[in-house]
Amino acid sequence: MLLRKNFVRTLLVFIAVIVCALSTTTLSAAAETQTLYLGGFPAGFTLNTTTVEVIGICDVITSDGMKSPARDCGIKTGDVIDKINGKEVNKASDINSILAESFKKYQITVIRDGELINLDCQPATELNSGGKRLGVLVKDTVNGIGTVTYIDKSNKKFASLGHPVADLKGSLININGGTVYGCVVYEVKRGIKGNPGELRGAFESNNIIGKAKLNCPCGIYGDLSDDFDTSKLIKVEKGSINDVKIGKACIYTTVQGNDTKKYDISIVKVDKNNKDNRNFVIKIEDDELIEKSGGIVQGMSGSPIVQNGKIIGAVTHVFINDPTRGYGIDIDKMLSSY
Repeated sequence: MLLRKNFVRTLLVFIAVIVCALSTTTLSAAAETQTLYLGGFPAGFTLNTTTVEVIGICDVITSDGMKSPARDCGIKTGDVIDKINGKEVNKASDINSILAESFKKYQITVIRDGELINLDCQPATELNSGGKRLGVLVKDTVNGIGTVTYIDKSNKKFASLGHPVADLKGSLININGGTVYGCVVYEVKRGIKGNPGELRGAFESNNIIGKAKLNCPCGIYGDLSDDFDTSKLIKVEKGSINDVKIGKACIYTTVQGNDTKKYDISIVKVDKNNKDNRNFVIKIEDDELIEKSGGIVQGMSGSPIVQNGKIIGAVTHVFINDPTRGYGIDIDKMLSSY
């Protein structure tokens, strides 16, 4: 799974998939109007949120000693700073910008447990910089590992994850841009019944896949970097859920380094009209993948599902009580989102 807040553990667990560049073998000819390349390579996400969350309270060094305006006025860890003196706070830098203005009094509006709370606060003047400070540690980004499902080269776009990035309450996180990097898997925690595993990876800061633009129910989407190399990726034709058959299929994923492999699965169930984007039930049939990861693990969402040489969807969830089984989303839903 991706990101800043761990997903709620219910019957299912979201997964963010990682996969690397594939061989040059062509599965099938892509449509002339939309050139798709099979994804599955590692991706590291740094997403800018539209909220500023307090993750810690600290002291400010002043000429009169240590002070903590945030603690004194009642700001708490977990609060989202919404406004200061009626001015919106959308990123961390907005706080210092507003505090630098010539206000005699400051009112901090925070969101706590879904409610707006107004707190009167007197910022402290920091000794070294001379700037006004609240004494808070805040976060305005989410970071994590996921998988690119496909590259739409003709439109210079990419799609990943197959599910939204959400907070602890399951609410979709609004984003204001971000950067998606290449990633290398360095460790696998195997999934077992009742305890989903995970892939762990390192961002490649010099390898930018593209810019994140949209977080929606079908995944993270964005604009492809101009110098992104598709020469080693597989050109693939889009399939239709109407043609999907119960039985053999495969996924592409990576459980070590940049070594992307094809693994055998089976399509157990097809649900074309599922409102939660759980259009397929899949089962991992590949002994090698089960040996390495236990099946589907966190870090595998977005792993492309292929049947009869066509991309039909992406892995999105794992059954918490059976890591060899999970859900997938229909590729048409992903393609229509961005």
